[in-house]
Amino acid sequence: MEPVSASASPIVLLLAWSVVLLVAHVLLQGMLATKEMGQEWNAGPRDGNKQPAGKLAGRAARASSNFRETYPAFIALAAGLLFTGETSGLGLIGAIVWFVGRIVYYPLYLAGIPYIRSLVWLGTMAGLGLMFLALAF
Repeated sequence: MEPVSASASPIVLLLAWSVVLLVAHVLLQGMLATKEMGQEWNAGPRDGNKQPAGKLAGRAARASSNFRETYPAFIALAAGLLFTGETSGLGLIGAIVWFVGRIVYYPLYLAGIPYIRSLVWLGTMAGLGLMFLALAF
């Protein structure tokens, strides 16, 4: 596959928007922690073990951590799909499922909604699985 074709793939767009999603996680987590802990804590070196104790700040931190656990797999699989030219079909569907699932997952986690959140997470893992299948077979 020629680079021009790969750059026109929706997977490239999903990769770009996934960075926006990562930045949104980091910014919201930081804003909620700063709201709870104060600007001095945020601007300081954070040498102690003091962490935000509020539910929302804690949920934002855990949701962000959860995102960052699967994000490298998404990037690797998307890069593999682009490299091999498998930029449509099962791989693209998997990438879309992962991306949409990650968007849906975040507010569910912040709201503390159980079970549905877990099902959405399973859906994101299925998306990664589809991407893998597109590369492996």
